[in-house]
Amino acid sequence: MRTGSHIQHGRLARTFARTVTAACAVMMGLSVAGCGTANAGTVTLDFFQYKAEAADWFTAKAREFEKTHPNIKINVNNSSDATTDLRTRLVKNREPDVITINGDINYGMLAEAGVFHDFTGDKIVDKLNPGMVKIAKNLVQTTDQSKKRLYAIPYAGNASGYIINVDVWKQAGEDPENPPQTWSEFIALLKRFKAKGITPIEASTGDPWTLQAPLSSLNSTLVPESEYTNLKNGTKKFSDLWTPVSKKLIEIYQNYTQKNPAVTYQQATQDLAAGKAAILPLGTYAIPQVRLINKNANLRFAQMPATDNIKEQQLTAGDDVMLTMGAHTKHEKEAREFIDFLMSEKVVKDYSRQQSAFTPYKNTYVGDEALNGVLSFYKAGKLTDFCDHYVPGSINTAGFLQTLVQSGNVANFVNGMQAEYDKIEARNFR
Repeated sequence: MRTGSHIQHGRLARTFARTVTAACAVMMGLSVAGCGTANAGTVTLDFFQYKAEAADWFTAKAREFEKTHPNIKINVNNSSDATTDLRTRLVKNREPDVITINGDINYGMLAEAGVFHDFTGDKIVDKLNPGMVKIAKNLVQTTDQSKKRLYAIPYAGNASGYIINVDVWKQAGEDPENPPQTWSEFIALLKRFKAKGITPIEASTGDPWTLQAPLSSLNSTLVPESEYTNLKNGTKKFSDLWTPVSKKLIEIYQNYTQKNPAVTYQQATQDLAAGKAAILPLGTYAIPQVRLINKNANLRFAQMPATDNIKEQQLTAGDDVMLTMGAHTKHEKEAREFIDFLMSEKVVKDYSRQQSAFTPYKNTYVGDEALNGVLSFYKAGKLTDFCDHYVPGSINTAGFLQTLVQSGNVANFVNGMQAEYDKIEARNFR
């Protein structure tokens, strides 16, 4: 879906506001003293905030900002259906001044349509993690590489791999500080756990979306991001890109999970917290959930290796929160002041501690010591985005994956994905 041609920026609201102000001035003898002197010169910013888990945090920071910027008020809009709400607002000429957005294909489509501010040449870019900047640029949905620009600043990073229950590993005689670095080592580890009567991997196929985590974890190494441009222009198919990962997922889920893998995400996090499995193959976002169940859970996070070449390994990482401005905001100066406040080191670190996230600067900081296990990937810039960020959300990728790991039929999986992808591309006129 292309939205750029449908987004117009009228002046009706501003004209109405000027009319009301003028009328008030006439009634008060050409003075606006009676029209709210306390608000004279005050700018109100519309802040569209997508991340539900951080709603209270962002609201608190907006209030903190207002205390030192009395001429700026922040109207925080925390959305429960951010993608739909943001598109609706843009179509209806209600472009927010400041926006948080998830770094996924929906962001990429809107960025391509030109609705966000372009930060490409901004001085702040020199301070940011190059891997996170690369991810943000690559998400812009265009095959023209010159148009893959930075339309939002990475704010917080996450990663996909697997969560280790340190106590279970140690009881089994394994070293959680030195997890496997190759696929063969990883499978050998799972076999050792299984031989000792320990559930190697806690599956949660009852919530099929959780299968997208190991899909992305492995594909970060197996499939370069550039291949999704080839998928888009038709020179490559899902069978070319996702056949290797399909076979690995089948191997994992048919051999090394608990007897009943069809449990929910909630149950899986409870089981890991209780020490019922050695590994939970999800992202860093699941760590706070595990700690809600057991605040003393001894956890570590690791990259999931996909090949037997150590040097090839990449960490699947995402710009979980991106920060931007509306391309046509009338309050660019004030909006930038708020963005600079949110991007200050103190505030960024506070967010990372609250949300167990990676900070966006070159000297990457992690808000949870469990993440130290993959910090080297962030510092080296060995990051690639979640592969499902290049797949339209209307495709039921999770459902296809669920059938794949149950049936073991690779051809049905890749062909089914391709058929759905082709239908969507056929409706996109470029």
